[in-house]
Amino acid sequence: MNDNLAYQEEIWTETLNNKIVLMSPRPTVNHNNVAFNIAFAFKKYLKGKPCKPFADGTDVYLTEKDRVIPDVMIVCNKDIIKRNGIHGVPDLIVEVLSHGTEKKDRGYKKDLYERCGVQEYWIVDTESRTVEVYLLKNKKYALDEVYKVFPDYVTFSPGEKETYKNEVSVSLYDDFSIPLQDIFDDLF
Repeated sequence: MNDNLAYQEEIWTETLNNKIVLMSPRPTVNHNNVAFNIAFAFKKYLKGKPCKPFADGTDVYLTEKDRVIPDVMIVCNKDIIKRNGIHGVPDLIVEVLSHGTEKKDRGYKKDLYERCGVQEYWIVDTESRTVEVYLLKNKKYALDEVYKVFPDYVTFSPGEKETYKNEVSVSLYDDFSIPLQDIFDDLF
């Protein structure tokens, strides 16, 4: 740790079931690139529409016991947007997996988002280059699709290419999808 105050790291926390949880270590470059790519695609598409995208650093107060900081989210109810964060349930939440967060993102947070009524939840894995999309149906998450980047796509047969889903659909809008290549662009 550096003693120079100009280089002190900011400590980020979430509150899960009334327990303060450190969000460390901070994300990798690939984690940040993927979160930025998704937030950028959301921002570009949602310009002029009622729903708004938010990126890492925005607190979400879901319950009296739970304050989370998703990597990316979309909020369509402007009444829950306050100066200090989101006070209510976002419509879509994206969590980009990190080594220290996978268990929490797939466990407690997924259950929390389901319980609170988040309509769509993405789990993005930069290592396997996959996007798992869960949709809330009858108050339970159902895995809608797993999108995966295949480096050997160019060698696919025409039939394989036809069935391969290379764009992640966003359920909030019928005409909104993001190419997988855009999500996983600029990874190291």
